[in-house]
Parts: sequence; structure tokens; C-alpha cells
Amino acid sequence: MKALVLGAGGLLGSELMKLLPDAVGLTRAQMSVTDLAAMNGALPHFEAKVVFNCAAYNAVDRAEAEQDAAYQVNAQGAFNVALACAQNAVRLVHFSTNFVFSGALDRPYVEGDEVDPLGVYGKSKLEGEKLTSMVMPQALIIRTAALFGGGGDGGRLSFPERVLERATAGERLRVVSDQTVNPTYAADLAAAAIALASSDMEGVVHVTAGGCSSWEELARATLADFGVSGEVEPVSSAELGAPAPRPRNGCLGSTRTQALRHWREALEEWADVHRKA
Repeated sequence: MKALVLGAGGLLGSELMKLLPDAVGLTRAQMSVTDLAAMNGALPHFEAKVVFNCAAYNAVDRAEAEQDAAYQVNAQGAFNVALACAQNAVRLVHFSTNFVFSGALDRPYVEGDEVDPLGVYGKSKLEGEKLTSMVMPQALIIRTAALFGGGGDGGRLSFPERVLERATAGERLRVVSDQTVNPTYAADLAAAAIALASSDMEGVVHVTAGGCSSWEELARATLADFGVSGEVEPVSSAELGAPAPRPRNGCLGSTRTQALRHWREALEEWADVHRKA
């Protein structure tokens, strides 16, 4: 697959690069999606047949104070990538988030459910979805949730890695217990995205691990799987007082594709891989 991976230094981008040895990967430092001229030049230069747009401003709390920066990457950047792909007749796989939903439903959100993001991050990602669909209706937009794994962008750690780091340092872990998500192994999502890129699927699709979990449950499972002792104190969203509002129910389901393997199985495998590294 002659692919171009944008945001190749991030968690998902790095997993895609492992599975696509012939792909060209560009990090944020090498090329920003906010640079339309660079995007238009990159696609014919690298002879890309498919673009995986993993580039995102995903600092959820900081986005509340840095709205322009979030929209510049998540909305304008998404528009630039879609426009370049449309002009160069290149297949586009764009990644989005469960944060486009409010979390008010009492069941997992599926593709046709009403979107209603709570914070700047979710709103900017939704705007990116809309602009991508407007410019390139045949693009594939993959919404996912709570990615975990290793090797994040610029040293950014996934949630289980932060749990392990803090527990190893002897810190007490105050973890939200009233928000649920599908903890999704980035390696599994990368493999699924490559398969979907080779299909004729278009539009929005939800791709996550099977099962839902609270952040507290994920923290406890991580410590258990890695054999690390640590004190986990469950707290409510209100008690934690994060700057950005988050959906209480962040779980996704799908009417278009099957869920990936259960998050517990994936977490156990990642723990085994991590210990052997």
C-alpha cells in the first residue's frame, strides 16, 4: 500500500508505520497539516494512494484555553488534508473521536446518533469531520476512543503508561470512576484502519475495542496485568475538576463494522509485549 501517514510520531501513527513498511511517515515537525501548500506538494511527490490523517491537537484540557490552536489543527488542518486528497484523487482515512458526543445516552453511541460535543476539543474534531465530508464525501472517517499503547507523540504517554509511571513512583492515583470508554489498543486500530482503507467503505464508522470500562477499572486492570502495586482512589468527575467537560458515557458501538477484540485481551497482550521489550 503506497501510503502517507500524517502525525506519524504519535501513538496511532507509529503503529501504522510498523504495519506499513513502505509507507512515508511525516511527523508534525516535518510537515504540519495547517500548511495547505505543503500538503498539495507532498501527495504527488510521495505518490501516495492513501493518506492516513492521524494528526490532531488532542490536549483536551489545554484546548479550553487554546481554542484557536485546536481548531487550526483539528478543523482547518483536516480541511487541508481532505482538499489535497480530493485534488489529487487520493484515498483518505481521517481519525476522529468519541468526544463528538455528549455522553448523555445510556447505551454505546453508534454512527447515526446525534452529535453534541461538550468541550473545545470535541467541537474542533466535529468541525474537522464536517469539513472533511464536505470537501471529500468519499473519505473514510474513523471514530475511536481511549487509545492506549506505547510510543506517543513527543513523549506523550497513553493513560495506562501514566498509571504505571505514577504507581511506580509511589504516587496515589486519583482516577475518575463515573466516565466510561472503550479502551482501544492502538495496534489493533491501526490494523483495522489498514483493512478498511482497502475496502470501499466511506463516511463515518466507529472502530473500538469490545467492551466498556471506567477509567478506574482500566487503571486497576493495568496495575494487575503489569504486576505493579498501587493505590487507586476512585473520584467523580466533579471531584477531579478537570478544565474540560468530558462525556460520562464515552462508549462507542457500530452498525457498520464489528468491534475489535475485547479491551481486556488487548491490554493483557500489550502488557506482555511491554514486559519483553
